[in-house]
Amino acid sequence: MSERVPLGRVADLMAPGRPLPFRVLDAQGRLLLAAGQTIQDGDQLRLLLERGACADLVEVEEARTRSAAEAAGAAPVPSQRQRTWFDHYEREIWTLDDLLRRCGRDPALAPQLDAFVGAHIERVARQFDAALFMAVRQDHGRTALYALTHALHTATIVLLTSRQLGWDAARERSAVAAALTMNASTVELQARMAEQSEPPSAKQKAQIHAHPHLSAQMLRASGVADADWLTAVEDHHERAGAQGYPRGSGEVGEIARVLRAADVYAAKISPRALRAPLLPQVAARQLFQEEQGGPLAGALIKAVGIYPPGDFVTLKNGEVGVVALRAQGGAAAQVMALLDARGRPVAGTPRRDTADAACAIAGTLADRSRMARVLPEQVYGLLEP
Repeated sequence: MSERVPLGRVADLMAPGRPLPFRVLDAQGRLLLAAGQTIQDGDQLRLLLERGACADLVEVEEARTRSAAEAAGAAPVPSQRQRTWFDHYEREIWTLDDLLRRCGRDPALAPQLDAFVGAHIERVARQFDAALFMAVRQDHGRTALYALTHALHTATIVLLTSRQLGWDAARERSAVAAALTMNASTVELQARMAEQSEPPSAKQKAQIHAHPHLSAQMLRASGVADADWLTAVEDHHERAGAQGYPRGSGEVGEIARVLRAADVYAAKISPRALRAPLLPQVAARQLFQEEQGGPLAGALIKAVGIYPPGDFVTLKNGEVGVVALRAQGGAAAQVMALLDARGRPVAGTPRRDTADAACAIAGTLADRSRMARVLPEQVYGLLEP
């Protein structure tokens, strides 16, 4: 294993807004930020340092060599690029990391949690399709952040489903808050389990079984008093027919049931070391069967779409593309073409309106082994915050 250098010792090679010249790893060597990504500001750097972030020594030495050769002694110029919606979404990961690590220890945390919930709702509601794209087209290498990204993705699905069901703003906010904090007691456990190649141990199973109650306890200790929020966290693994945990209660509220459905769907389409992510259509079918065709599962599937943003699809004209906008409100799905009928890259990633019979969706792409990672900016451009 290569030697690692604490991030604080390579500050001269980093500046807010500039692409990173090396990978940023956590204390266990797991990927936090890829080379080329940016650290947004000093607060994010502080959070990385608190996580024990570091860099590979070989990559650092290579970066120093490049810096010396390219800059010829001149100070680096920070990027002036305006932050996009995606930059702010990335920043949310680190803010949530900070909040969940303080949860249960800071008795005055509730107002900050509530403010984060409100800001997340506003951000996602401005770009629902982009937020769904982030949930479907995940970066497989960042398992160290699984608990955080999973919470954000689940919250997006909960928000969409709550609006499909016509909930009022207060109920919607409680549901999103529960999605963001349901796993406050298992942040590090989820990261380990996402990357381990063996089934959960007996100790891990016990932690999983206890986490709804423990997470709710931590929220109470942080000053959260919203009964709907707390109950949804406590019951988000309970199921009708007393089949869930930790209490095995058959009395499960509607918010907790929606949260469970969103949690399960988001988990199924997420990559793990033990398995590849399920296709969204497979995840939707399994969820519908598990919920016995109930209205809440139906609302979730309708809200997300059969072909959600981020899904790879084939078109009638033979092209392969990625869904950018869901079919909704009478409008057909919009797809960005990636490969032509011969499997060659399509220049410019043009948009195809699937209302056009020639560009209609023929089906989901089953074999995705040849598909390179698609950056969200390639699909949506530089979205304004």
